[in-house]
Amino acid sequence: MTAEGEQEEAAPSTRRGVALAVIASCQLMVVLDATIVNIALPHIQDSLAFSTSGLSWVVTAYTLTFGGLLLLGGRAGDILGRRRVFVAGILLFSAASLLGGFAQEPWQLLAARALQGVGGAIASPTSLALVTTTFPEGPERNRAFGVFAAVSAGGGAMGLLLGGMLTEWLNWRWVLFVNVPIGLLIVVLAPLYIAESERHSGRFDISGALTSTGGMTALVYGFVRASEDGWRDGLTLTAFGAALVLLAAFAIIETRVSDPITPLRMFTDRNRAGSYVIMLCVAAAMFGMFFFVVIFVQRVLGYSPIEAGVAFLPIPAAITVAAGLSQRLLPVLGPKPFIVVGSATATVGLGWLTLLDESSSYVGGVLGPMLLFGFGIGLNFVTLTLTAVSGIAQHEAGAASGLLNAMQQVGGSLGLSILLTVYGTATHDEAKKQLPSFLAKATPQQKAELAKTGELPAPWGHKVLAVGTSSAFIAAAALVALALVVGLAVIKVRKSDLEALSGAAGAAPVA
Repeated sequence: MTAEGEQEEAAPSTRRGVALAVIASCQLMVVLDATIVNIALPHIQDSLAFSTSGLSWVVTAYTLTFGGLLLLGGRAGDILGRRRVFVAGILLFSAASLLGGFAQEPWQLLAARALQGVGGAIASPTSLALVTTTFPEGPERNRAFGVFAAVSAGGGAMGLLLGGMLTEWLNWRWVLFVNVPIGLLIVVLAPLYIAESERHSGRFDISGALTSTGGMTALVYGFVRASEDGWRDGLTLTAFGAALVLLAAFAIIETRVSDPITPLRMFTDRNRAGSYVIMLCVAAAMFGMFFFVVIFVQRVLGYSPIEAGVAFLPIPAAITVAAGLSQRLLPVLGPKPFIVVGSATATVGLGWLTLLDESSSYVGGVLGPMLLFGFGIGLNFVTLTLTAVSGIAQHEAGAASGLLNAMQQVGGSLGLSILLTVYGTATHDEAKKQLPSFLAKATPQQKAELAKTGELPAPWGHKVLAVGTSSAFIAAAALVALALVVGLAVIKVRKSDLEALSGAAGAAPVA
């Protein structure tokens, strides 16, 4: 081959390399945001005067819009052009991050987080599709998917460390500001290195997207409201009623539109339906575990943000080890053992966390349960990705796996709200028990702090928080135990059913 020919061959290869870096950067940014904000939650709470239940919306405002609009975002890329939609999603995500960083009131931050979720829902599914259209089928595309999967898996761990460093060395606002320069760089480079895809005809299921997202938001709000104001509160009951109406309307709409955002036929197969329920339960417990342990290690154990980020690293490490193990042994053992053992192990880990109290240490009370839980859900992630697409037509595999990802986000939002309800009841009851002891022993300054914040200061407050946290983990363990029951009773995929799906695990949902 001549030197000129080698240069011509190298140029497209270099161009695709830059394109992959741009696409992977988008995925990294979206995945980072699922964990980078978590470490900053106690500082956000102090800065903007969030209650604990209100603080949960910093997480759920993002995951609800992200999960609720994820399938619509993928559809938008098919109809309008993937690069165009990709850039629009990144622009919205970056702008929302900037607004969130400047928030002075809780509602401003929550609105920005919801907008971030919309931007992520537009950009994330399109970025995966762009890998397919940018790289030719074969080894090069497989390597690109490997990079994409590695970024998805490692982004969560990177977010924990980066969130800790930014919060401690600068302040919590930088966990949002950091997205802006990355997003702007992606927007500049994408038109230069990524070709526009062919546009396809079709319609947007806007009504389905709005009713599903609105219904889930109302359902989550009902649980969060109940945690503070009780089950008989008028707004609590109104929220649950609105959720029922909106979700019923969503089900009706999806049976009547020509291009539904959620093809309900995906739930007619027992293996797919079972996979979705298991993912819903596992994600519900996972999001709740992150939320409550982050608060526990910083409020009760006194960890700095960086120390908290490092303390969580065993979870992504355990997930990575377990996911690699399941990927290698799935062809030998089939999927069911991994779902059963994974769910059982995660249940034991969460059951161990129910023993937390104000005297617990990190090594004695937190590390072991986190390793068990991380290993358990790691066995589930790759396996569920395969069982969700087992036996489905090739052209519907994207919708099936996309729905699994949406279940992860929506399940996390719903689960966190349920755990908060349990936490709220437990902390309310424990605070009443601790109040007489507090009033008998507290200094005037501590009494003034109670009057100002409405929460008991340490050490009484540590006892209240520990009791609430351990109670929340009872609910989390019950959710994963439900996943175990579903895995035992519903999943019937055999080893032979997975033979046509080799390599599909690369698109596994991420922690």
